[in-house]
Amino acid sequence: MRDCNLFSIGRFLFVTAFLATLFGLTACDQQRINELEDGVATEGDVRLKFGEPEKVWEGPNGARIFEYNRQPAGHVNYMITIGTDGKMSALRQVLTPENFAKVQPGMMMEDVRKMLGKPMKITPYEFKREIAYDWRFMDTQKSMVFTVYFDPDYRVLRTARMIDPDVQEGSGTR
Repeated sequence: MRDCNLFSIGRFLFVTAFLATLFGLTACDQQRINELEDGVATEGDVRLKFGEPEKVWEGPNGARIFEYNRQPAGHVNYMITIGTDGKMSALRQVLTPENFAKVQPGMMMEDVRKMLGKPMKITPYEFKREIAYDWRFMDTQKSMVFTVYFDPDYRVLRTARMIDPDVQEGSGTR
């Protein structure tokens, strides 16, 4: 019985530390975002606030899009557009229902990645000949997972949403 109590205490401490870290990242991101202004902030300002991007995508008209991933623990991914003048022209949190709705059967994996950023998890299902990419996001105070299933050629087959299985029901914690 004592081992069980120690396990519960350890788990509580782990979850508490995890949530504090997650809150800290979220608070830091919001502060960084507030300090960057479209058309004024430079690429250097963005890198100073957010660090090196996870990936740099080619955008329209010569712009570059910096990907800042907050997966697997976070619920957001940011895309920051740097125009040809070296200034930030957009900062977007991309894990949104509007972007999820744009993911359609037949799309290529790279197009989905450009839209949503790096997933929290990639799971191959060899017998089904599918690969699932998962992104964690928040939906009205609930942690959710958006999944895109790809065929072996990395074309979208279908999508799904579900309550985050890593979060205990009713508690909001993992």
